Amino acid sequence: MNERVRLEVRDEVAYVTLVRVDKYNALDWEMLCALVDAAETIGADKSVRAVIIQGEGKAFCSGLDFPSFTKQPMRMVRGFLKYGVKTTNLFQEVAWCWRRLPVPVIVVLHGYCYGGGLQIALAADFRFTTPDCEFSILEAKWGLVPDMTGTVTLRELLPMDQAKLLTMTGRMFTGEEARRLNLVTEVSADPLATAEALVAEIRTRSPDAVAATKQLFQETWVAGVRRAFSRESRIQLGLLMGKNQKIAVDSNFKKQKPEFLPRK
Repeated sequence: MNERVRLEVRDEVAYVTLVRVDKYNALDWEMLCALVDAAETIGADKSVRAVIIQGEGKAFCSGLDFPSFTKQPMRMVRGFLKYGVKTTNLFQEVAWCWRRLPVPVIVVLHGYCYGGGLQIALAADFRFTTPDCEFSILEAKWGLVPDMTGTVTLRELLPMDQAKLLTMTGRMFTGEEARRLNLVTEVSADPLATAEALVAEIRTRSPDAVAATKQLFQETWVAGVRRAFSRESRIQLGLLMGKNQKIAVDSNFKKQKPEFLPRK
């Protein structure tokens, strides 16, 4: 990583921390690249069971640092380019890279969660927030639309009229309101502790089954019945042939704590 992002792996959990505290963790070029690099590093480590993303200081993320890009406009242009057969540009990849990881990704939110920061959070599997965290699809302020995968992630969670309302107005709303809108998983006075409790629970399950669950729902959530049932069967057969599934069965019969192998 670089000085913008800190990556630590503790007890099979990867902690990814945004550390641009003086700018409320606003996303500049270096931070975008560092976040993508962090996801690639985690993806290569099969011992990692979960990811927790958080922001240091007074905020999770205040969104894209527009002034830094206006000073170097060619970086903005480069950020929109797609190479080879990639479906994401850099701005999209900084959010979608977490969706692609075969482990659960949890974002811990406090302070501010604006614009690009919100789109990164929406691409995670779970979002835990403080009640007073302030949210906004802030692109409206800059005369823009959410273009860091918000097209997909917002439709997964909101009715279209609500997505349009929040996007057209850029209005501010709290963590409590975000929960009522279904944009976050849970509101907590200590969202990091809540996230770690969930990780502890998930770690009692087969890492292969957890990865397969994430893959299954992401590939079938909006698929037709035929495709959904086909993927369901294929993924299940793969699990049945794996060692971790046998470990899960044996530990249940013996009423012992399972000792799973690294993710296949």
